[in-house]
Amino acid sequence: MANSADVIIVGSGIGGLTAAALLQEKGFSTLTFEKNRYPGGSCASFRHQGYTFDAGASVFYGFSDEGRSGTLNLHTRIFKKLGVSVPTIPDPVQIHYHLPNDFDVPVYYDRDRFLDVLIRRFPHEESGIQAFYQELEEVYAILSALPAGSLEDPVHIIRVGTANPGKTMALALKTFKSMGKTARKYIADEELLKFIDIESYSWAVQDAVATPLVNAGICLADRHHGGINYPVGGAGAIPDALCEGIRKFGGRIAFGCDVEEILVKDGCAKGVRLSSGEVHTSRAVITNATVWDTFNRLIKDPRYAVSEKKFLRAPSWFQLYLGVDAGVIPEDFYVHHILVDEWDTYDETGGTIYFSAPSVLDPSVAPEGKHVVHAFVTDETDRWSSYERGGSAYKKAKQEFGDRVIRRTERILPGLSDAIDVKVLATPLTNQRYLNRYKGSYGPLLYPGQNVLQKPQNRTAVDNLFAAGDSTFPGQGVIAVTYSGISCASYVARKFGNPLEYV
Repeated sequence: MANSADVIIVGSGIGGLTAAALLQEKGFSTLTFEKNRYPGGSCASFRHQGYTFDAGASVFYGFSDEGRSGTLNLHTRIFKKLGVSVPTIPDPVQIHYHLPNDFDVPVYYDRDRFLDVLIRRFPHEESGIQAFYQELEEVYAILSALPAGSLEDPVHIIRVGTANPGKTMALALKTFKSMGKTARKYIADEELLKFIDIESYSWAVQDAVATPLVNAGICLADRHHGGINYPVGGAGAIPDALCEGIRKFGGRIAFGCDVEEILVKDGCAKGVRLSSGEVHTSRAVITNATVWDTFNRLIKDPRYAVSEKKFLRAPSWFQLYLGVDAGVIPEDFYVHHILVDEWDTYDETGGTIYFSAPSVLDPSVAPEGKHVVHAFVTDETDRWSSYERGGSAYKKAKQEFGDRVIRRTERILPGLSDAIDVKVLATPLTNQRYLNRYKGSYGPLLYPGQNVLQKPQNRTAVDNLFAAGDSTFPGQGVIAVTYSGISCASYVARKFGNPLEYV
């Protein structure tokens, strides 16, 4: 019986869609199955009562003009290759931090302006500040000069290593470095080191000591080169454009189709079975699910099971999607904010508030005279599992917890409680249900001291089953999972004899 496609992709997260788009453009037939009626996973948008809300991600790298950035400028390069367009709006500030002891730090696109804020607060650490952030610049300079590809592809490794021997060796050495330990080589002030911790925690959900320097070099340096750019119409513009590219070259995306099982025979992936009972076969399968969902739920053979303890499990989120009166947002308000009440609790469940108001940049996502607010804190499914979903006790607990987060947020937006027009609340159980993610988790993290290359790559223990997304190298974040999709597509294409050109 003929295969349904050359490659089947499980889930329409950004990593899987990127892999599908690049393979389809290269001539492989792809079929992507998505449980929901819209693409993107955590990088999606939904509309409610005239507002467009970002389901999760809202800080986006990789969209600058090609001449101003290196190979980390992946979205621009991919969309150019696919012949699709995603208009964006540049953001002058990555994140505005509101920290204990009246310590406020806007992280400006202009690197010198950002460093000046830190140096004015810590004049005695000027040389250390310059030296530490220069280390991140050096990592960025190396990464931006090297083409994206699979670290498991010997042809890619040999080609890149031969063309760039010095940079390749320097990068290999930096993979053994920790962001926090590097900072401590140059800096002694504890408050400044706490800021560097929250710089890491803002995207890695780990302190700086546990965060690889290579990952930090991407997120904390590229913001001053490629910068942060918001897609017009919301986060969903990114997956929508990838879907457009897939269809443009003949690929298929099936929404409302939940994959029940990845079919494995004699140690080799053969296709998938949907919850409807339909079976679809292929030469290869790419999973965009978490490592635990893939090997403990979608693959039924217990020999492939992955213990939760093999990696640290990132937390889930409690999220608030608010439509508010425009008057509550000051004219000089930045889009992205992080609030820390106490340093002792910033990394505890709910300790840090993440906050964005994308309508400050893009008025199209809110009705006239209104703004969109997205606030969220870390949370765990276990805290909600005793409630009956949809029951009165569950709804009451959601409202009470949401109200507490809103009151804390009034530190930067006085009067927010009284300005709310629309309120949608989502617990970790919501994330687990809609995103098909184990315990609603943000994905696996490395234990402190582990090398970044110990992150799972694109190959798996099952032949012809490959992985993309935040369970794979380099990790969490939209630009990181985009890289994973490129690397996965590159490996699959070379294995089947039709290698990709470098993006």
